[in-house]
Amino acid sequence: MIARGAAEPASPVHRWLPFRDPSRGRRLLKVLAWLAGVVLAVAVLGLLGVDVLGWIEQLWDVLTGIGLGYLLAGWSLQTLQTTLTALAWYFILRAAYPSGFAPYRQVLAAYATGVALNGFLPANIGTFVMLLMFIAIIPRANLPGVLGGMLVQKIFFTLAGAFVYVYLFASVPGTFERQFELPHDHPLLAIAIAAGLVVGVVALGRILRRKLRDLIAKAKQGGAILARPGEYLLKVFLPSFVAWLAKLGVIAVFLAGYGIAVTFHTVMSVMGGNSIANVVSVTPGGVGVNQATNVAALGNVTDAATATAYSLGQQLAVTAWNVAFAVVLVIWAFGWAGGRELVERSYADAKVRVAEQKARKKSGKEQSLVTEGESRWES
Repeated sequence: MIARGAAEPASPVHRWLPFRDPSRGRRLLKVLAWLAGVVLAVAVLGLLGVDVLGWIEQLWDVLTGIGLGYLLAGWSLQTLQTTLTALAWYFILRAAYPSGFAPYRQVLAAYATGVALNGFLPANIGTFVMLLMFIAIIPRANLPGVLGGMLVQKIFFTLAGAFVYVYLFASVPGTFERQFELPHDHPLLAIAIAAGLVVGVVALGRILRRKLRDLIAKAKQGGAILARPGEYLLKVFLPSFVAWLAKLGVIAVFLAGYGIAVTFHTVMSVMGGNSIANVVSVTPGGVGVNQATNVAALGNVTDAATATAYSLGQQLAVTAWNVAFAVVLVIWAFGWAGGRELVERSYADAKVRVAEQKARKKSGKEQSLVTEGESRWES
């Protein structure tokens, strides 16, 4: 009786899975039920306008269109980038919450989940899912603190992005002459604009500091590792730098796979274009915007068709790998049932937070319009 009672809690975990089921007939029935469910899901998505079959066909064309060696090299570098960026996150969170911090494999699984979801979801919902997963797996973590940690994590990548933009800006002949016509022709106006920006930033900073004092204190906890510069450089900056180099390597490998000349300038051009696309795009994974920026970036080295094929190929191959890698990591770190529940709950909360952000922005715009109308009526 005791042994049977002890074994009962494990049975619901495998109720719908064919594994460990002693009956061969039930195992086959469960496999067929899963296949039927997948077919039904694909059909429903097709009716809703999501072309799953088209995506699979494109992915197959990508996987068979370039050599296996390029794919393996690109996936290896992408894995290196994910694991090293997650390592930097791990040390940031460990410094912020030294008691009861999560194991590295769980931080890696949460980060990989965010990367995978951002590949096919709009509005960077994957990033919100990652942050909420961090809060769930670290007992004392809170959203302001994790956001403070994200600011620390973004320091290197902000500097790297600035380097890319400065390089591309300086590499265009005559750029400085064109861009600095305003300071040259109207120096007083340029000085007034710069002074106004500085005053505005300082005033905004003081307002936010007064109103958000508690949130700033919590955010400082997330950036605790900055108090130890040597540790930050070794455990956050260095892994982030190698991860960034790995990302450049992914771009170079896929460029070579599609027969596009691999130079420092072409890699920087693609990197800068992808960065801009990620900022301005609202489509899932930046589809369309990425292709447009890549075609523009590679216009001097290849034709538009090849540039588009490269852009789609890299995006599909990397997204598919990120999804597969994240699924394996989540199962390894949290188990099948626990990982699924954690991701689903974090995803639901992330959608709510994104909706709240949009609502606040909309109400803020409406309030400003009402205030403007009242001021006009009073005048």
